Amino acid sequence: MTSSASFPVSFVRTAVDAEISRFIDRRRAQLLEIGSELVPVVDALEAMLTEGKRLRPAFCYWGWRGAGGADVPGIHRAAASLEFLQACALVHDDVIDNSDTRRGLPATHKRLEALHAASGWRGSSEAFGRGAAILIGDLCLAWSEDLYQASGLDLEALHAGRPPFDAMRTEVMAGQYLDMLEQVREGGDVEATLRVMHYKAAKYTVERPLHLGAALAGRYEDLSPVYTAYGLPLGVAFQLRDDVLGVFGDPEQTGKPAGDDLREGKRTLIVAETLERSGAADRAEFLRHLGDPALGDDAVERMRGVAEECGALAACERRIDDYVGQAAAALESGLLDDTARS
Repeated sequence: MTSSASFPVSFVRTAVDAEISRFIDRRRAQLLEIGSELVPVVDALEAMLTEGKRLRPAFCYWGWRGAGGADVPGIHRAAASLEFLQACALVHDDVIDNSDTRRGLPATHKRLEALHAASGWRGSSEAFGRGAAILIGDLCLAWSEDLYQASGLDLEALHAGRPPFDAMRTEVMAGQYLDMLEQVREGGDVEATLRVMHYKAAKYTVERPLHLGAALAGRYEDLSPVYTAYGLPLGVAFQLRDDVLGVFGDPEQTGKPAGDDLREGKRTLIVAETLERSGAADRAEFLRHLGDPALGDDAVERMRGVAEECGALAACERRIDDYVGQAAAALESGLLDDTARS
């Protein structure tokens, strides 16, 4: 399909959005049969799923097309199932990080916390919000499985897709735990940070969705090495760019206050590079401010200066360039469908 190649993500997003909407409509009716009290639950879930880049469905779809698969409704549904997995991860991630917002809206636990407070119910509004969000995240995980199985692809294809589909879910949970561990161990070394990015970002966002597309099309064995060679470096580059923007990004472009990752104390690769490359005095000063929620703009500028002067920023930029180059080189494989390659 030539037209789809000219806007590869938005093309997939339109179809995936439609599948998500139809699925939620059916499940809304099911939940409301249980009780009208579940309206806020479905509303919160729908709000979480309304937005998003749809990167994982896009990579799944083009992994399928790269393997010679046709543009059929079943692949859009199977790809859409990954958005429910992503919603699960985001809802739980916001609880873990105690984030107030997600995509410009109240985070799910904050939304349900506000419901509790406005209703005048007994007990802690915060505890209710957290508990409800955990359940909503679990529901998203279950619905991911349901939509995958109900995609309409034949049983042989769904069975072939099981190894990457299952591995993806295990790896993202493991990566999330490793990320939590790095935040509290305060080791901050580059290799440990890269391992988190490998599992929480690269495999989950790019490699495994591509693998799933290839497996559903019956070509996992020959295409998985190509998709790994493309997906892992691209996924790390994507996350690394996000981390650089978290420190040096323009708030008008990122939608977040300048240096917000520094206030949150995120142990990103640019932080790890800074801690490894800076002198003792600069390192101590950087660590003293890292994770301070009241960090002012002047302190953010000083921390940025340390990251830049010690070579951490330049090192991250070199890594991004190297990873993107590796990913582009992998696409030279003659095994890929030409439209998907472009």
